[in-house]
Amino acid sequence: MQALIVTVVIVLALVAAMLAPGWRLKRALGRPMPPQHVDILRRNIPIYARLPAPLQEQLRQRVQQFLYQKKFVGCDGLVVDEEMRLTIAGQACLLLLNRTSRVYPGLDTVLVYPSAFLVPRNQVDDAGVVTETRQDLLGESWGDGRVVLSWDHVRRGASDWTDGQNVVLHEFAHQLDSESGSNNGAPYLGSSARYREWAQVLSRDFASLRSDAYYQQHSVLDHYGATSPAEFFAVATETFYEKPWQMAEHHPALFAEFQKYYRVDPREWQDAPPAVPEQEAGYGQWR
Repeated sequence: MQALIVTVVIVLALVAAMLAPGWRLKRALGRPMPPQHVDILRRNIPIYARLPAPLQEQLRQRVQQFLYQKKFVGCDGLVVDEEMRLTIAGQACLLLLNRTSRVYPGLDTVLVYPSAFLVPRNQVDDAGVVTETRQDLLGESWGDGRVVLSWDHVRRGASDWTDGQNVVLHEFAHQLDSESGSNNGAPYLGSSARYREWAQVLSRDFASLRSDAYYQQHSVLDHYGATSPAEFFAVATETFYEKPWQMAEHHPALFAEFQKYYRVDPREWQDAPPAVPEQEAGYGQWR
């Protein structure tokens, strides 16, 4: 009898341990976001006020889950405060609106540097000689559950929502890309038919961007997207959210694919730009 009681207690303890994280998360999400946190979102994410009320509520819920589940670590002496956490989480969770996916399940930690940071790189030449270098980066998405960001450039990207340059959108697009099993520019799409449509449109526009980059022709998409299919997806994500009108005009099929994937139309949150020639796109340094 005593052995049975012990077994029951152990089983109950195991069940409680399994259910506790979900219960704690549900409890955390059941609390309304503090007004001061909403103020930070409104102040640091310019399009927040333009979102319809249901999307604002979705964003707050996802931000709360992000902050509950993910760890932030300051680097090079940076102390990560609530404003930094909310600004990063708010931009990252814009990519999850109207979608049923979990909140970046492969992500554990966000590392935040004060400004651009150095990353060691090994370059191999044609003769097989390996040269160690160090590269300045604004952000990077790693496959071990970490994203690295420069706070200076997070803040800069948040302050201008029309330049097509946003390090948070870029790096978290890489996180979405990796959910399909690899970073190849094709995130999880759900069906073989969707992958065929995606591949047809993105391969064509990727080739077009490579040509634009080679000949130094102006493009709505940053030329850095010509580096690889993975970078093309990340750059196109930045453009979709920050230059939706221009992307829809110059890359209508690509815009339609991203609209199906992200399930939002960012044109609804921005006024149409004036009909004047755009300045040539800049070149990003994030990966």
